[in-house]
Amino acid sequence: MNERRLRLGIVGLGRGFMLMLPTFATDPRVAMTAAADPRPKARRQFQSDFQGRTYDTVEALCDDPDIDAVYIASPHQFHRDHVAAAAARGKHILLEKPMALTIEDGRTMVDACRRSGVHLIIGHSHSFDRPYLRTRELIESGAFGGVRMITALNFTDFLYRPRRPEELRTEQGGGVVFSQAIHQVDVVRLLGGGRARTVRAATGAWDPARPTEGTYSAFLTFEDGTFASLTYSGYAHFDTDEFCGWIGELGQPKDPDSYGAARRALRGVKTADEEAALKNTRAYGAAEGNSAVAVSAKLKAAPALHNHFGVVIVSCERADLRPVPSGVLIYASDERRLDALAPPDNPRAEVIDEFYGAVIHGQPPIHTGEWGLATLEVCLGILRSAREGREIALEHQVGLT
Repeated sequence: MNERRLRLGIVGLGRGFMLMLPTFATDPRVAMTAAADPRPKARRQFQSDFQGRTYDTVEALCDDPDIDAVYIASPHQFHRDHVAAAAARGKHILLEKPMALTIEDGRTMVDACRRSGVHLIIGHSHSFDRPYLRTRELIESGAFGGVRMITALNFTDFLYRPRRPEELRTEQGGGVVFSQAIHQVDVVRLLGGGRARTVRAATGAWDPARPTEGTYSAFLTFEDGTFASLTYSGYAHFDTDEFCGWIGELGQPKDPDSYGAARRALRGVKTADEEAALKNTRAYGAAEGNSAVAVSAKLKAAPALHNHFGVVIVSCERADLRPVPSGVLIYASDERRLDALAPPDNPRAEVIDEFYGAVIHGQPPIHTGEWGLATLEVCLGILRSAREGREIALEHQVGLT
């Protein structure tokens, strides 16, 4: 018997939605029913692609009685108000990372959803990716002993992709800590069991033209004695995809000869408005290739491996485990082997697995609001530790359910 479809409303048809579009469009468990966005062109594209209703405000979308849940992919600073609007109307929520910019806003969102009896799932973060989930399964099998150390390393061109002005201001949620440490910390917490204890960090902001954090290194300790080192750079020099067989973050093959493309694309940009306009060309409905048909065709033409977030090595008592786009490499005492994973039919389907399982089947999710709040606390701790030059104790951590 076919299961019923989850009727989904989309809040924000920007870049975040473009990245989740292949997942929503190809998963039979999801029906994209309606969308809210201030851009008329994006709304028209949604109507054409999905024959769905569109609204110019989030409140009007959430008033739609034919929607079961909403996916919120609006800019960071609007998350609290948009979650409140959805929760007040009884809609389950899949919220893009980071959930908030402050602990207070995060707790307000968690409390609002708890009062309304709706699920709040924080994602997509790369901790949903199948190689990391499989690594967690291998850890929980007990075959390799307990986790003792985790090493995470990622070098990208993040800071030189086109940005809106607020994305280059830390206080407004800009920089690599709010947008990228969320991924890395979430992966490390998943593999380490969740309950971090302290964080000590340094950050770097080396380009006056892009005055926000472009890099960080952090040292994280866990309640059980596990420790982790996390390093990220978005300065568009070295690229850790070289260590992943030139498979990019989204699982697609990458041409190493495209080196420097992000910086070159910005050289012709003279003003902040021009850069924001360049970013908007990547949003849904903004260009000819930014439709559901075009995205689906591109996906079929270039089948992907699994998403990933740089180099991650989990050192257990009897083996090192390294999640990679094709599975998990196991470096045991007497052998090195790949625990292979089949290529995904639908990228990021694990997000729907968890969200649908929670909403429709009542299955306990991992990436709850409380989980997202714990990850946010570590990221805020990275900024605070770098600013104050000291180790920060963590107070809002939760373990795996």
